[in-house]
Amino acid sequence: MLENAFAERLVAWQRDHGRHDLPWQVDDPYRVWLSEIMLQQTQVATVLDYYARFLARFPSVETLAEAPVDDVLAAWSGLGYYSRARNLHKAAKRVMDVYGGAFPQARSELETLPGIGRSTAAAIAAFAFGEREAILDGNVKRVLTRAFGIAGFPGEKAVEKKLWALAERLLPETGIQAYTQGQMDLGATVCTRGRPACIVCPMVDGCVAAREGRTGELPTPRPKKTVPTRDTVMLMLTWQDKVWLERRPPSGIWGGLLSLPEFAGSGAAEDWACSLGNVDVDIAWPELEHVFTHYRLIITPLPARLREGSANLVRDGGGDWWPLAEALDAGLPAPVKRLLGRLAPRA
Repeated sequence: MLENAFAERLVAWQRDHGRHDLPWQVDDPYRVWLSEIMLQQTQVATVLDYYARFLARFPSVETLAEAPVDDVLAAWSGLGYYSRARNLHKAAKRVMDVYGGAFPQARSELETLPGIGRSTAAAIAAFAFGEREAILDGNVKRVLTRAFGIAGFPGEKAVEKKLWALAERLLPETGIQAYTQGQMDLGATVCTRGRPACIVCPMVDGCVAAREGRTGELPTPRPKKTVPTRDTVMLMLTWQDKVWLERRPPSGIWGGLLSLPEFAGSGAAEDWACSLGNVDVDIAWPELEHVFTHYRLIITPLPARLREGSANLVRDGGGDWWPLAEALDAGLPAPVKRLLGRLAPRA
């Protein structure tokens, strides 16, 4: 029965074929925690560069807690899902204030830190402290639904409850780090979403999906919904070598980041720009599409330039003139950073 052999097979496979050279595979709770937060919603290949740069800037939980949140957002810029960065900063402060700079060991306590859910807390507890805890990230859900033939969208509460119960039953008594890493590695490198390499999988002779030819249908996809489209005009207003940027609200999409002023249409953007006085409004650039989880954002970039003597600018919500070189190093949404990168040579 696969359930009885699952952990032993996985640990043996991880020893011979798993990943052993990832930079966060160290005995350091701070580095483990940072990697787990970065790996939420983001592939390992993307995280590697960001992880190294982030650690160079914030080498400890103390330096992260003491840093201004703007510096944290700037270091996170381009990685997406910016609430992770804000929660990372809040959690670092809590670790310093409540736990004296030492991460709590128990999963239940780790779950009280901002931005850490059950699976992430379990992964930190297992990797950093050797705690016997079950994880259930996307890779693990895919492996378990296929290996044990569990149908139904894993995001549904009833299905997720079933998967958690299975994950708890499968836990080995020893070797929890290798077992936890093995689950992640198997899902990321063998039991992949598109083309699982069943022939080299240690579970193939007991896997329900492999036996029944169901790897294409498991895990059950999320029920399809129409993804709405939203349109916005971003005004790229420059003056000398500076660009006008505004701080977004602390919550919501791109919360707390600097961004270009937005308008419902080009007419409104042009009217506001021209109301400032001596302004040259250029032809709009080609549309830029940015896809979020729940909608597609279509951005129309509209360049405009203030002439000399027109820089006393006030707009609801505030804002400021940023030298383009400094702006590119600030915390910006990825599409805004791309636009400013194209704008820089023109300033």
